[in-house]
Amino acid sequence: MDATWFITGTSSGFGRLITEHVLARGDRVAATLRRPEALDDLRADYGDRLWTARLDVTDAGQVHRVVDDAFKALGTIDVIVNNAGHGVSAALEEATDEQIRRVIDTNLLGSIHVIRAALPHLRAQGHGRILQISTAGGQTTYPNFGYYHASKWGIEGFCETVAREIAPFGISLTIVEPGATPTGFGSSLDTAPAMPEYDNTPAGAVRRALTSGSFALPNDARKIAHAIVDLVDSGATPLRLPLGSDTYDDVRASLVARLEEHEAHRDVAFSVVKDELTAG
Repeated sequence: MDATWFITGTSSGFGRLITEHVLARGDRVAATLRRPEALDDLRADYGDRLWTARLDVTDAGQVHRVVDDAFKALGTIDVIVNNAGHGVSAALEEATDEQIRRVIDTNLLGSIHVIRAALPHLRAQGHGRILQISTAGGQTTYPNFGYYHASKWGIEGFCETVAREIAPFGISLTIVEPGATPTGFGSSLDTAPAMPEYDNTPAGAVRRALTSGSFALPNDARKIAHAIVDLVDSGATPLRLPLGSDTYDDVRASLVARLEEHEAHRDVAFSVVKDELTAG
């Protein structure tokens, strides 16, 4: 049975690749982006199977209007892909207030807006799934990306909670965590003037790697897009889907280190429990 997808951030990267893939196999797509004309070539090829709308996910009112319009136009939407994102590469002191707000407004609040707008429709139809595009940086960290991590760790915590709340309605949520991939995202990163104080720190090393092009990008963007679609086809509903060797290795190392540190503090953790709970 053909599926209907609602995908944000479809002008490039994973959003564009997923849109191309599912249209080519006969599905319908409600594609949202800041410049709808960027999909004119796909509209020429696929006609009314591609519905487009201009959307800035940082505008909560606009998100609700566009989501409502998409459900009204297409009837049923089976998959919501929360893909729109923004990155800022800067050490803690280097980023401006405006840069911080934009990454939080897009990656955290924007994703929340889309989920909140879609849920009443998904509950009414009695089924559906949400794919939240996150990153390896939703569970581990890299210097120079603190504000990006703040947004991604935030949305992962939100989504983990939401997944439990919406399961009784027949709606699933999966957090998709691609690793470093050549999608053009790196070239669109927001940056700030470098402070010399950070030159000989891990933040400075990452900045130089990004500038020189030596920052490793080991993954295939098209393979990631296809793996995301394959997950939907399989019917599996994991809470998280790691995609990329770097995601797997880096997240695993982070989780192991966190668990080791957690276990090291077991005695002090239990030392603060009320006496009557530990007696006997």
